[in-house]
Amino acid sequence: MKAAGRKVTMLTAYDYTMARLVDQAGVDGILVGDSMSMVVQGHENTLAVTLDQMIYHAEMVGRAVQRALVVVDMPFPTNLLGPYKAIENAGRILKETGCEAVKLEGGAEQAEIIAALTSAGIPVMAHCGLCPQSVHQLGGYRVQRDAKQLMADACAAEKAGAFSVVLECIPAAVAQAVTDAIAIPTIGIGAGVGCDGQILVINDLLGITPAPLPRHVKTYADLARQIDDAVRRYCEDVRSGAFPTEAQTFT
Repeated sequence: MKAAGRKVTMLTAYDYTMARLVDQAGVDGILVGDSMSMVVQGHENTLAVTLDQMIYHAEMVGRAVQRALVVVDMPFPTNLLGPYKAIENAGRILKETGCEAVKLEGGAEQAEIIAALTSAGIPVMAHCGLCPQSVHQLGGYRVQRDAKQLMADACAAEKAGAFSVVLECIPAAVAQAVTDAIAIPTIGIGAGVGCDGQILVINDLLGITPAPLPRHVKTYADLARQIDDAVRRYCEDVRSGAFPTEAQTFT
């Protein structure tokens, strides 16, 4: 797709129903992201979600998807425990979920792990720029502007065998330069239009994430309002006796 100049579309999904809908709508890739720690579990960051929880949700997604590539995040700190443990953890993800690849945060400092995983036959998507698992070290969710380091990270990930790299919250000019410099596709989130593809969190896209949203998000629906309206009307109908009617009643 990169060679042909075709943009790659990716979204997150965390359960069977949403994954089926997203897949049927034609998205190229689905990420079972550790963002579920925030958007599904209600935590303040991505650090709380466990490997078992990631596998549990990824198995649902893998069962639903018929055509899209499904990638699963390696949650903190499952890729930071050495090559053999990383292979064991990533192997569990592929064996128990039916998904096709894993994603891990980091570039140059994770080159050894990326190489070990790919040598074991496990496809790896890298993640450079803003790495949410390092939020405490970074001092918050901030745009990453070290162009030299970003280029080094992406190139190291490619050399180690990654098939793609997510670029998160970096200046558009830097993302364009990285995209031009490496042969593997770049998937942007808050990294400008020059990336080979884009990814968003599905809850953000659908308008069901509480405000305020990050600058890089574009909402394509207002489902929070529609859900609120539907639930209120249901409550009113039950309380007034308007539901159920004969149409919803067995005789």
